[in-house]
Amino acid sequence: MKNLFLLIPVLLTLFSCKTGSDAVASFEKPRVPEWHKNAVIYEVNLRHYTKENTFRSFETHLPRLKEMGVDILWFMPVTPISKKNRKGELGSPYSVGDYMATNPDYGTMEDFKHMVQAIHDAGMHVIMDWVPNHTGWDNPWITQHPEWYTKDSLGNITDPIDYNTGKSWGWTDVADLNYDIPEMRQEMIRTLKYWITETNIDGYRMDVAHGVPVDFWETVADSLYAIKPLFMLSEGEVPDIVNNGTFVADYAWEMHHLLNDIAASQGENSKKPVNMVNGNPTEGNKNMTLKTALHIDTLIQKKSALYKKGYQMQFTSNHDENSWAGTEFARMGKGHKAFAVLTATLPGIPLIYSGQESAMDKQLQFFVKDSIPWGNYSYTPFYKSLFELKHKNKALWNGSFGGELVRLQTGNDASIYSFTREKEGDKVLVLINLSGTNQSCQLSDKTAKGLYTNVFTGEKTVVEENQSYNLQPWEYLVLSNK
Repeated sequence: MKNLFLLIPVLLTLFSCKTGSDAVASFEKPRVPEWHKNAVIYEVNLRHYTKENTFRSFETHLPRLKEMGVDILWFMPVTPISKKNRKGELGSPYSVGDYMATNPDYGTMEDFKHMVQAIHDAGMHVIMDWVPNHTGWDNPWITQHPEWYTKDSLGNITDPIDYNTGKSWGWTDVADLNYDIPEMRQEMIRTLKYWITETNIDGYRMDVAHGVPVDFWETVADSLYAIKPLFMLSEGEVPDIVNNGTFVADYAWEMHHLLNDIAASQGENSKKPVNMVNGNPTEGNKNMTLKTALHIDTLIQKKSALYKKGYQMQFTSNHDENSWAGTEFARMGKGHKAFAVLTATLPGIPLIYSGQESAMDKQLQFFVKDSIPWGNYSYTPFYKSLFELKHKNKALWNGSFGGELVRLQTGNDASIYSFTREKEGDKVLVLINLSGTNQSCQLSDKTAKGLYTNVFTGEKTVVEENQSYNLQPWEYLVLSNK
């Protein structure tokens, strides 16, 4: 009998994560699939993607995206859009009309499942944009469960409130959910599980993750990771929900703002950029301190102290930045490719947004149909070179799978950002002129020495001790030892 009591805790552990007829032993969070370790993310803005803007028409793009080196396709919300209080002709994709259905403009649930299977057959993976913070005003929950929503002193359901100011964000097309209600939490988790089990998606990008209580995310992690390994991306920049194992990655918003500021400080554009704070547009500070490559080191050290798990998503554009702050051409000017190289080689997972492979210099309107000008995909070779390097060179792999960034001293560190990353014998050397003027430097660090291949030209090159370089404005050099 004593031995039986000793076995009870073991049995409880083995079967505590039971789902359906399967039992999952205890797991470490985040429970992430093997393929995430060297993956690249591509954000799909389906509304603007094809003439038909449907799941089926998007499938025709899968071969070229796979060829370019994309691994994870992140789809902006595919659920129906509320009609009540909607903004513009088509409304915001983030005004959810029904968590359990697809937007009829995009296709049926069967069409969505067909697309997911086609993506898997192509060797890629799907994460779905989810909106847990709020719903549209004609979502069934509004009438069926009005008690699930935040209310004002008069008992009226409110739109989301900025927790920093206590005032409305201005998102008047959506109604704020109240996470003090256990039943609402349970139903939210049930719908999240549905899309995983019924459509076989590979994870979620969580909108306004920073606006939802941390303890909810802990429950989400326990519930969803029990089903299968998933790729979970948080829109915010909140170390707590990465460190607790809910998300494997979040946005490198602060780094992105810094890169915009460096471009404004050092480039040909005198106009200060409009920054984003967790996906919300705010006017740039016209009196900001001029930023240089040296500020990148300070920020990397800061993030290293804050994050104990996971990694951050690095980017030069996304749907928020493009529509509200401007294209990478407007924000980063002639340095946009230099910053793309940097975001693809810094620690973290790189993102490319719909249209960037075609050098899209267009702000896509958010609430109406606004087609992407595809042209001839002129930047595809550029991104393909970076993503091939990401896949084959372990130094650039994501999180703990990749190598540590070691800053190289050049005698011109305010203008030229230079570093190596190395992992299990794989090595990359990166030099980028983050200024709009000619710059010279000398690599005095012995760790830079070696035989490399230029990633963009394919040429072999030897880097000697005290190697000197002259770089044109925004010129970049990416060298790999394999």
